[in-house]
Amino acid sequence: MEIRYYLSLFPTEALIASNLNPEQFGAYMATGAKNGSYERIMFIEVEGGHGSYFDWADAKKRCIPHEDGRPKNSVWLSVYRSLEHVPLDAMKHLFLTTPDGRTLELEKQAFSEEGPHAKYYVYNELCPINPLVVSRLNPQEFCGYMTNPKNHVSVPKVAFADLKTINLDDPTKTGNIGATYDRNLEHFTHCVDQVLTIPEKQNKNVERSHVESFSYQIINRGVYVGDNKSLIMYPMPTIDELRRDHYDWARSAMIL
Repeated sequence: MEIRYYLSLFPTEALIASNLNPEQFGAYMATGAKNGSYERIMFIEVEGGHGSYFDWADAKKRCIPHEDGRPKNSVWLSVYRSLEHVPLDAMKHLFLTTPDGRTLELEKQAFSEEGPHAKYYVYNELCPINPLVVSRLNPQEFCGYMTNPKNHVSVPKVAFADLKTINLDDPTKTGNIGATYDRNLEHFTHCVDQVLTIPEKQNKNVERSHVESFSYQIINRGVYVGDNKSLIMYPMPTIDELRRDHYDWARSAMIL
């Protein structure tokens, strides 16, 4: 059987080998009977064999079907600094799996900025750190800032999603995304005000960890992965596209 390699970004950072295709792997990781997790899983299929950080030979030795012919579900190669050591060129498509095991495939493309620069952005960093951030920087600028080794705090590579923003003038008009900010709307508003009024403050953490509150329904344009040199993106389908082409997944993700 073919060996595939999956870079898990959320909620756990890891590189995993498997005989399963992406849809089967997502269902196994989200609803596997042995771990009983029933959680969202976000992962990227990657080309194997890049670099010496991962033990590719060991993965090939252990990722083989069982004696009765059943595929090997998972062989873990790494649970630490996995994203950092997977080149952007080796990354293929991104997959979003819901807690009941339905998977949506997002195609990889180079970053492109559409429309005017927003007044502010809201980002959920996903890997290797996961705060909720308000920023004046567009995705490419934000990625460059987060991965700039000249900054006091930086990461070699980062994965993040830009989120739909709440209407601060009338939060009741924002629909179900309001739940992301309702816990402390006053604090969120204060963070936005600081980013917009203090010239030297380009970014402001709203929450240090936003794992439990993150959901697919609040993703805006898509998911981004990049380092200090380049940025790739995985665009999120529109509501109309989800309704037409991915209805069951969107219902499972509570978007429709």
